[in-house]
Parts: sequence; structure tokens; C-alpha cells
Amino acid sequence: MRPMWFKNNLAYTIAKYGMSMCVLGMAEELKADKIAVNALWPRTAIWTAAVEIMAGDQSARNCREVDTVADAFYHIVTQDSKTVTGNFFVDETLLREAGVQDFEQ
Repeated sequence: MRPMWFKNNLAYTIAKYGMSMCVLGMAEELKADKIAVNALWPRTAIWTAAVEIMAGDQSARNCREVDTVADAFYHIVTQDSKTVTGNFFVDETLLREAGVQDFEQ
């Protein structure tokens, strides 16, 4: 761990680390019940109303629509919950590994 990664984003980093700990802990806790717990993170910024409010409507050019995350989510929840649990997925990486190649939309 290097302090430079924390100095400007401490609260965000704490939140992400906490979510990661929840994924690992709950995945192990719920494994016997065949309930999967995974994390899914976007590779890029996602265009939402909150992004528009904070960054303006021009920021849409640098963001994706929610479809990529939704497709990745669908892929995860259609997997075997006994084996696909405790993972940290990045939407585009997951979909590329599943054979998706076109991310222009």
C-alpha cells in the first residue's frame, strides 16, 4: 500500500475496500447455502443523471451507457452460484472473456 493512492481519495478508497471485504466475507458465509456474492465494477465511467449533474451534459462523450454493466451482470447471475462466488469482475473484461468483442455501442 502506498500513501499516494489514498491522499486525494481516502473516503472513496475506504468505501471500496469495505465493499471488497463484504464480498469476500459474505461469499464465504453464504457458500454453504449456494448463494453467490460477487463484485462488478465498470471499466469506464457510466453515464447517469448524477454524472450529468456533477460534470455537465458534455461529459456523456466520455461515458458509457449502462448496457455493458447490465450485460456483465446478466452473465454473472446466469453462472453456477456454487463456483462463481467471491470474485471481483470488471464489466468489459468479463464480457471479453465471454466472447463479446464489440463495445462501440
